[in-house]
Amino acid sequence: MLGGTAGCKKAPALGTEQNPIIMSFVPSGDTQEIIAGGEQLAKMISERTGLVVKANVGTDFAAVREAMGAGKAHIGWLNTFNYVLAHEKYGVEVALVTVRFKSTSYKGQIIVRADSGIQSLQDLKGKVMCWVDPNSTSGYIIPRIYLKANGIDPDADFAKTVEAGSHNNVVVAVYKGDCDAGATYSDARSSVEKDYPDVKEKVVVLATTSDIPNDNVSFIKDFPADMRQKIVQALLDIAQTEEGKAALKTVYSIEGLQPAEDSFYDAFRADLSKAGINIEDLVKK
Repeated sequence: MLGGTAGCKKAPALGTEQNPIIMSFVPSGDTQEIIAGGEQLAKMISERTGLVVKANVGTDFAAVREAMGAGKAHIGWLNTFNYVLAHEKYGVEVALVTVRFKSTSYKGQIIVRADSGIQSLQDLKGKVMCWVDPNSTSGYIIPRIYLKANGIDPDADFAKTVEAGSHNNVVVAVYKGDCDAGATYSDARSSVEKDYPDVKEKVVVLATTSDIPNDNVSFIKDFPADMRQKIVQALLDIAQTEEGKAALKTVYSIEGLQPAEDSFYDAFRADLSKAGINIEDLVKK
């Protein structure tokens, strides 16, 4: 038939202005700072690769995972728990793991006001507890496991619980007395020190969890291998520049990036399993 394909338009190539690569960040800290650092990183990747990359920040942790599953985001800067779910549910693959304090792992912490009178985990019973987000590894998942192991039922022993949305918000809520205690990564207090210089005097660490593998840079399943290689190399190069270091610090206080494979998270999966958390069941929800 003549002209039979006239109405079929080919989709614009990925990495162009008409079809940019979307790089999405979880709202772990100050959203404005994350988007500022994210846009700077996207610009530097574009300059090095010739690919058009756009940055955004998800409304919550799960939103970034689901955007990747739907193909609306191609690259995700994912927290640990979110990555494990995204890999299981959508085949998302880690490429780089973040480095902080010269380590690719970190800890969670329970914080309280110094004048709260809370001296032990048992003292948390009947208090107001601040969490980050149900998909936050160090601001929800691991601290809850830690509390259960120490005889505290996170679903029954608190007078009230609050989901603050970010680690910074949890620290500030405890600082201001809106929550008696909170769960964050160690040491999230540093992220708000600029606005609250005495935060480390007013807010103290009550307890620290075991090691947790760091967050990462991941790609959606079937992302073009050549593009992925270019972007990964660009990010590794960017992390060595002063401008890149500043952007990474602005985003999530990142010191550097290292190549990683999915097996990096196997020990974490084993810890979840020991705690009775079944990833496959969570994926079905």
